[in-house]
Amino acid sequence: MTRLSRLCAFLLLAALSACASVPERAAPAAPLTILISIDGFAADYLDRGVTPHLSGLAANGARGAMRPSFPSKTFPNHYTLVTGLRPDRHGVVDNNMEDPQIPGVSFKLSDKAAVADARWWNDGTPIWVSAERAGVKSATMFWPGSEAAIQGVRPSYWRPFDQALPAVARVDQVLAWLDLPTAARPALITLYFDEVDTAGHWGGPDSAQVGEALAKTDAALARLSAGLAARSLAANLVIVADHGMAPTGPQRAIYLEDILPDGAARTLAMGAFMNAYPTAGREAEAERALLKPHPHMQCWRKGEIPQRFHYGAHRRVPPIFCLPDTGWEITTRAWVAKRPIAAGNHGFDPFAPEMRAVFIGVGPSFRRGVAVPDFDNVDVYPLVSKLVGVRPEPNDGDLDELAAALAR
Repeated sequence: MTRLSRLCAFLLLAALSACASVPERAAPAAPLTILISIDGFAADYLDRGVTPHLSGLAANGARGAMRPSFPSKTFPNHYTLVTGLRPDRHGVVDNNMEDPQIPGVSFKLSDKAAVADARWWNDGTPIWVSAERAGVKSATMFWPGSEAAIQGVRPSYWRPFDQALPAVARVDQVLAWLDLPTAARPALITLYFDEVDTAGHWGGPDSAQVGEALAKTDAALARLSAGLAARSLAANLVIVADHGMAPTGPQRAIYLEDILPDGAARTLAMGAFMNAYPTAGREAEAERALLKPHPHMQCWRKGEIPQRFHYGAHRRVPPIFCLPDTGWEITTRAWVAKRPIAAGNHGFDPFAPEMRAVFIGVGPSFRRGVAVPDFDNVDVYPLVSKLVGVRPEPNDGDLDELAAALAR
């Protein structure tokens, strides 16, 4: 070996040794992500002047309005937001439903045993399940589905839903989780508020009750922001709603007994829509009564629901589905005698302006002062997946719809 060859070999060995001595750099951790739902927060509520903190967040981030998935109900849309799947694919097709694969059991959002039964949720994979599988700790301060061990996985931290727990107490629980040691601290958190939705039902979307609920929720979010600042925690906040709210009332009622012969079908849900299960042997009679033209209402067989609703293929969708005009309700006189029609409701056509839901994205990953065009709520899931740094499951969303909102 020549002197030059020996020198080159020495330099190469030295370079390799130097490279081996430099530790491999870990990828930087993603900022904390908090997905916040304000149930029933219609997109236009943000312009009412009663939510100064939320308005400030919107001004310092991205703002838009979302079309809910069909039907525009609470459980279906909350599960869409965390799976990116429309209800017809993730299987939570209504707040009340049946499944031929789970005979003898009905799902109702008020039934704690059903809500905690993973069989109703396993058709979708929520973001917290993907996060936990990827080694990212998650926490759910209430979210439909988070009380079940979906596909055998739970969030690292979760609480069973308690409607009586005040909004500020929910925020304080989130902040308590963030006070855990760094290794135990969740990097993905969901936070749910329901007062605005309740006020919208009982008072109507333009009521003083809604204004009061908006102000209380806004104050709770201000408490969250103050808590994050006190802890010097950078966080991406994704603030959404499951649906908006339309005014309703007894003057816009469709009475089922005027349409359907007694006993020809049963229903699990009425109101902003109706699902109908014809009685055995009376299927033709039920179809004749329901499928013909009606003022302020249209009904379809399961497989004939208009394509724009992306609804009708899942095994849990009822044989007949009826949708009234926005603001009208399907009911019975017997039901109204027990519980009068409230002043507001949702579940209507997701393309109705009243159903548009709020969207705010603010934090280090978002641009400031951006207004995004209306989009479908399935697009929230790929956005949150990107913020958390988790590979998304196959879904119906499109991250490009919100690309303008992102700083990088």
